[in-house]
Amino acid sequence: MKIDLGFGSTTQTVEIPEALFLGSFTANPLPQVPYDTAAAISKALEAPIGAKPLRDIVLPGEKVVLLTSDATRPFPAAVVLPPLLGYLKRAGIPDSDISIVFAIGIHRHQSETEHRALVGDAIYERVFCVDSDPEETLLLGTTAQGTPVAITRRVATADRRIALGNIEYHYFAGYSGGVKALMPGVSTRSAIARNHSLMLLPGAEAGRLDDNPVRKDLEEALSFCPLDFILNVVLDEQKTIAAVFAGDAIAAHRQGCLFLDRLYRVTIPRKAPIVIASQGGSPKDLNLYQTQKALDNAKYAVSDGGIIILVGSCREGLGEAVFESWMLQAERPDDLLQRIEQDFQLGGHKAAAIAQVLQKAEIYLVSELAPDSVQRLFMKPFATVQQALDHALKEKGDAEVLVLPHAGSILPSVAGVSTP
Repeated sequence: MKIDLGFGSTTQTVEIPEALFLGSFTANPLPQVPYDTAAAISKALEAPIGAKPLRDIVLPGEKVVLLTSDATRPFPAAVVLPPLLGYLKRAGIPDSDISIVFAIGIHRHQSETEHRALVGDAIYERVFCVDSDPEETLLLGTTAQGTPVAITRRVATADRRIALGNIEYHYFAGYSGGVKALMPGVSTRSAIARNHSLMLLPGAEAGRLDDNPVRKDLEEALSFCPLDFILNVVLDEQKTIAAVFAGDAIAAHRQGCLFLDRLYRVTIPRKAPIVIASQGGSPKDLNLYQTQKALDNAKYAVSDGGIIILVGSCREGLGEAVFESWMLQAERPDDLLQRIEQDFQLGGHKAAAIAQVLQKAEIYLVSELAPDSVQRLFMKPFATVQQALDHALKEKGDAEVLVLPHAGSILPSVAGVSTP
């Protein structure tokens, strides 16, 4: 059985013995009907979930901020923005009263070239575009869990805030999308760290919402800095829009999450000794910090003591300074788990998440990272998926192999067992 897997802007092919192939698990099928993206966006704007139509919310003369994703996310801003901007223009909001703010969180700042690529040249020339600024924020309040709601000034002082984004599983906030464009998207490192420290509490898992302490804390931030409207999408595995959800920041997001579950919660017959998990290629595998998302979903599919073959180009390296220092300073994975409990640091939380998986399984990393660097990360380095699989089969013998070609999006669960 030959399987193609995304790897940066290219693909890698792996051949798996038929007798050992447990299956390649992708999204559940969608109805085979034509999908008109522009019409779907217009319909969502006209009939929002839990909110008035956007034209009844925004008023001429108001300053409007559109929060959108940075280059590490596959949100198709260049597709979504034209109909949204056209709608706002018809509602009496000119381009000059609109700002597009890229919610970079703790990610690096972006170049003009990247901004243009995200929104398209025509929109970049018409509408002011800028990265969020964690150094220029307003403190608007503090949540019950002690998270400071510190928001980039341009966003905090806007008359109206509209959050864009795509909904995916998030390994401790439950799902991406919704309020995450605001918090942590345009907040400060210290605020994000406080919120993310709640990942150590029960319920902070992929696919959980109402009893998730991280999500609850994020949504409490809306009481200090409300979102007037959201426009979220769910993407299929080809990164095209499968559904659009607009309206109230919580109600519309919840409907999007339900759709995501129908599409990406997949049932596997049993856990496998060997799991091949790809992040799906660029832009999701730019660095290890992003590629880790595939690893965290793959842990639900691998049997105890098994091997996860993690596939991600990581051509930009590890991707975050604290994450890199924690990974390189640790002498063993347990050091990371002990450290996160004693001194929670943003970036270190991803290192600890990798350490949690290493308690359960070995990790083989297929990447562009130098082999000696990968070994320092407690993983075995390989240049190709085929080399990694051949080595895994030597280690495990005639072991079953399960493949997750888009592991960052898929949440696997064993038949009859709820996950999470």
